[in-house]
Amino acid sequence: MSLQPTAAAFDEISPWVETPRDLQPPLAQELRCDVVVIGAGYTGLSAALSLREQGADVVVLERDFAGAGASGRNAGHLTPTIGKDIPTLLRLYGRERASALVRFADEAVGHAESLIAKYAIDCDYDACGNVLAAVLPAHEARLRRAADAAAAIGAQVRFLDGAAMRARGLPASFACGVLEERGGTLHPGRYAMGLRRAAIAAGVRLFEGSGVVAFTTGAKPGARTAQGSVQADAAVVATNAYTPMLGWMPRRVAPLRVSLFESAPLSPAQLEAVGWPGREGIYTSHEMLESYHLTRARTVVGGAKHVRHAWGRRLPPAHDPAAFERIERAFRERFPELEGVGMRRFWGGWIALTLDFLPALDVAGSAGNVVAGLGYCGHGVAQASAMGAMLAERVQGRCHEWERALTRRRLQWPPEPLRWVGGSALRAALFAIDWNTDRRIRAAQRRGAARR
Repeated sequence: MSLQPTAAAFDEISPWVETPRDLQPPLAQELRCDVVVIGAGYTGLSAALSLREQGADVVVLERDFAGAGASGRNAGHLTPTIGKDIPTLLRLYGRERASALVRFADEAVGHAESLIAKYAIDCDYDACGNVLAAVLPAHEARLRRAADAAAAIGAQVRFLDGAAMRARGLPASFACGVLEERGGTLHPGRYAMGLRRAAIAAGVRLFEGSGVVAFTTGAKPGARTAQGSVQADAAVVATNAYTPMLGWMPRRVAPLRVSLFESAPLSPAQLEAVGWPGREGIYTSHEMLESYHLTRARTVVGGAKHVRHAWGRRLPPAHDPAAFERIERAFRERFPELEGVGMRRFWGGWIALTLDFLPALDVAGSAGNVVAGLGYCGHGVAQASAMGAMLAERVQGRCHEWERALTRRRLQWPPEPLRWVGGSALRAALFAIDWNTDRRIRAAQRRGAARR
């Protein structure tokens, strides 16, 4: 099939968020505060809320509006996924460390749930779990091993064979899977806006439309915008994929663009045809995974699969018609029951990838008074929320119990052109593996159709 997305089908941000009616004014003065937070996504807002609870005077600077970055662009999966996969964690770090990372990921989900409850955030949260699903029966043995390894170190997961998948009413294209019992799906924009409202109500001084043009560390960290400046006793950098654009820690993460779609609403007959009564989040066992989320508005949100990176500190463009065509094709192949369901819109967002696929908490500044949380590798709804609490502790000279699991030797991406060459080669290799997987799936589908 071929799709030529129109300009009207592309959303500059996402269907989840729009400019707030109470947009906060840009910074247009010189301020002093206890802590300046750069970035108003899940990380920055969670950190600001935690700091305000402890009495700190907090200023938050946001280049657009709170939630306009990855926090308002993701697919809405609250998941305890961490690292590339559990077998890789075990090989790299051993049983004790891998178990600590799994506990952190579970606690991160619980922390996000506690924020939703504490601030009464209406974000369509369904604690339905997420399923890592095989689209090829040959992947079953690998998923069984992964589920067994994860359960053995404390992860709350269980393997679902074909009969268990059908008993849950999951879509028929997914042969088997690993159910992550913690977490579920939510409306990520409403979650971000709920944190924003809570921060403003708590007395956080939020300045939107206030991109940072210069940032300095030292005894008194400072941030300058086009019209004003802030000097503080400490700073929290909560910019994730945008961090290299600050000119600070430019090689800590590699920004990747992920493309997503939202379908038109499903009719009652289409809902009955597809099943999926529990609305579990689904992501596939591809090397570059596909994700799917049945929303309460009866639309399917999905995507990923086709990622892109850019040279140097730039972000890859959000508008990528070729990627939109590929993710729609994947949707059509996974959900043949929904033939004829139209695409409502496409959009793009950015994730930050670390070399070891683990989130990072970094400490800098002459007095250790500049901290940064980044590198959630596509699992930021939970991990960024938890990172905010960790950064709030660290910036005040304390170590949160979760931080120990993430402490490790810093790994840096190589400089250009090595980063571009290596990243391109890795992406091509993973794409080739997934292309072969999808080729085998299509061949099996043709054989099944011929038998019918």
